[in-house]
Amino acid sequence: MAHPKSYTLSYKSLGALLVENKVFSQEQLDKALDRQRKKGGLLGDIIIEMGFASEGQVLGALAQQLSIPHLTPDEVVFIDPEVIKLVPERMARQSMAIPVSIRDNTLTVAMVDPFDIIAIDDLRTITNYKINTAIISKSGLEALINRFYGVSDRESSLEDVLKDVSETHLELKKEFDDEREVNLERLREQVEEAPIVKLVDYIISNAINERASDIHIEPQETRLSIRYRIDGVLHDIISPAKALQMAIGSRIKIMSNMDIAERRLPQDGRFTIKQGFREVDLRVSTLPTIFGEKVVMRLLEKGALSLDIDSLGFGDGQLEIFRSYISKPHGMVLLTGPTGSGKTTTLYSALTEIKSSQTNIVTVEDPVEYQIKGIYQVQANLKIGLTFANGLRHILRQDPDIIMVGEIRDLETAEMAIRSALTGHLVFSTLHTNDAVGTIVRLINMGVEPYLVCSSLSLAVAQRLVRKICPHCKESYKPTKEMLRSLGVNEKPQKDLLFHQGKGCHRCKGTGYYGRTGICEILEMKAPVRNAILNGADIEGMRQVALELGMTTLREGGLQKVRDGITTPEEVLRATIEED
Repeated sequence: MAHPKSYTLSYKSLGALLVENKVFSQEQLDKALDRQRKKGGLLGDIIIEMGFASEGQVLGALAQQLSIPHLTPDEVVFIDPEVIKLVPERMARQSMAIPVSIRDNTLTVAMVDPFDIIAIDDLRTITNYKINTAIISKSGLEALINRFYGVSDRESSLEDVLKDVSETHLELKKEFDDEREVNLERLREQVEEAPIVKLVDYIISNAINERASDIHIEPQETRLSIRYRIDGVLHDIISPAKALQMAIGSRIKIMSNMDIAERRLPQDGRFTIKQGFREVDLRVSTLPTIFGEKVVMRLLEKGALSLDIDSLGFGDGQLEIFRSYISKPHGMVLLTGPTGSGKTTTLYSALTEIKSSQTNIVTVEDPVEYQIKGIYQVQANLKIGLTFANGLRHILRQDPDIIMVGEIRDLETAEMAIRSALTGHLVFSTLHTNDAVGTIVRLINMGVEPYLVCSSLSLAVAQRLVRKICPHCKESYKPTKEMLRSLGVNEKPQKDLLFHQGKGCHRCKGTGYYGRTGICEILEMKAPVRNAILNGADIEGMRQVALELGMTTLREGGLQKVRDGITTPEEVLRATIEED
């Protein structure tokens, strides 16, 4: 019977770790060990009993020894009611365990005894999830059970939280109806009061548990709209009273170190929150509109970015091609696609794959979304003149082997990147084009000479993200002739041809989708493609040459994922353009 988490015990004992952490002395440890030899029992309990360490210190060392998180009640701000419902209260008390969060089909459970295999197996059986464990004190567990069981039904939605701000709503409506005359001190007092703080915290915590990548707080003429972007699609969540608009926006501004008095100009800020053992960075942007300030928060969970190049979604043969080019000593690899198509994740995955102690990798980004150990990352700052081109110019003086430029936006940056590739560096960057062949046209339209494109560009990858079918409610069906025709598939429905879809369940919130994967097309700069460029071929001519060389288009890559039961035809049609 396999344990749900492969523990790698430290070679140091619990007592040795506490001594190393300077919780107590070696002499005190010897006394505790002597008592254990005489009376028996667990060393941790004896250390606490003798007053050498607190319960929290002992649990922290035990968590360090087991390489699992140590949770306290103060760190667990919010648990999704749907997660709580997975484990009945009676079982939680009996197993001394409480479900905390779900990610990637894995349920994290805070337990008093993470070695209780029987309890873990019971939890796995009743929830149908893989189980990861965290350690918590008995008193801490009791506090969480009392806090979240019994109130989960009462506070099961954001609508219920709004009941707590009804009085605040009336006060704000009276005081701030005229946004031109606002008492800033009074506003600051209101947004620091419990109802508004609770509402904003709930909005953010709920977004994290719903796997949202963005939170949109949008002023309408008569209402306020709050939407989450989940798996690339915006979903309406709640519409608080219009009078709460300024208070919610101001609370977020205070958290982001913005100026709450400035409502006429856009502002940017950021802050970090900790929910349980999850740490999330929030990048905040405000934009003045005719109905008030629109606020968008991008959620970036530290440690949650998957940098496994094998899981990016490359099709058959594409991964081998991509790996071969990112392993070359020089050249330029460009990722293309719209905002939110996964370009940054692919670039970070490539850099993580090829980094080593023998290479010097430097990036210039705007912003630096995730920090990667062993890579030197530079944050571009237009206000002080640190542009991509300027940053790249200085990076070249740092003896780099591999360079990553966040985006090629202008001719100066393009020329610097090309010059770097031609002088023996491997360069990664991104462009905004519709397909891989469009990368060539875009560079030429920027003013780059065709012969320089041929000499420097090694690989162009166009990428899109499509939602994956929820594995918990997946079902098969036979596609109709009309559906196949819309996909451009020249085949009649057959008995063995089945597509799949999600019928909707509580785990995917009724959408039928859970998570996303990539589809891509890869253009290799082989001799026939270079000849077409130098001969002045248009985009269709270059595209035809690429197809003759075996390039798989975005639509074809998406259709293969439909046949494999990974995504749906609707997702492929949404993410790709029709091919002639």
